[in-house]
Parts: sequence; structure tokens; C-alpha cells
Amino acid sequence: MMSNEPVNQMQTQIENTVARPARNYASLVLDHFEQLANLQLEAAKAYADTGVQQARAALEVKDSSDVRAYMENQQKVAKEMSERIKGDMERLVSLNQAFAQNAQNVTEESAKKAPKAAQEGSQKDSQDSAQKESKAAKESSKKDAQGA
Repeated sequence: MMSNEPVNQMQTQIENTVARPARNYASLVLDHFEQLANLQLEAAKAYADTGVQQARAALEVKDSSDVRAYMENQQKVAKEMSERIKGDMERLVSLNQAFAQNAQNVTEESAKKAPKAAQEGSQKDSQDSAQKESKAAKESSKKDAQGA
């Protein structure tokens, strides 16, 4: 009867060296995508809200004093928007740096585990071969003893 041990061992090695690191990386990419999407949605909402507020303010302009007040407010809004954009860009850079660091960690962890898994696999192969040879030698000795 043939043992499933080599197949199970190979599946374990593949799981540890390829599948698990691939899932970890895919999860990392998905989390990063979600964070980027949320950042973009927040920024888009803030920019749209500001645009609508400014359009409404422009509709309220009725005379020259309203124009002057509107124009003065535009400078304030422009300053706030430039600060918002700067903050959004800083958040984006931070997210990308964190993603790069996490991706590097996943890669390094996987690279450390691969040789260990391969070494364990070859040790197991050596042990299995030694056990098979020992068993074959014992069976051969029994047959020799029975034949004599």
C-alpha cells in the first residue's frame, strides 16, 4: 500500500513556501487598495463639498460689496484647499510607504521560510529512504533465514 506522506509533505511545503506568502501579499494589496479608495473618496467628498459651497456663495452675490466679500473669502478657501491637498498627499505618501514596508516584510519572511521548508523536506526524504532501506533489509533477512 502506497503512503500519502510524500504528497502531504509536498502540499505542506507548497503551502508554507508559496500559497501562504501569496495569500499574505494578496491580503496586503487588498488592504492597501481599500485604504487608497477610502482616502480618495474622503478627498473627493471634501473637494465636492467645497465646490458646492463656493457655487452657493457665488449665487448669493447681489452687489459690489458682496463681490468684495466673496473674493476675500475665495482667498481663504484657496488656502484651506491647498492645505487639504497637502495633507491628502502626505497621507498618500504615508500609506504607500507603509505598504512598501509591509510588502518587504512579507517577502523577507517568505524568503527565510523557503530554505527551512526545503531543508525539512530533504531531511524527511532522507529519513523515509533510510526507513525503507531498513525495512527492505529486514524483509530480505527474513526471506534468507526462511530459505535456509
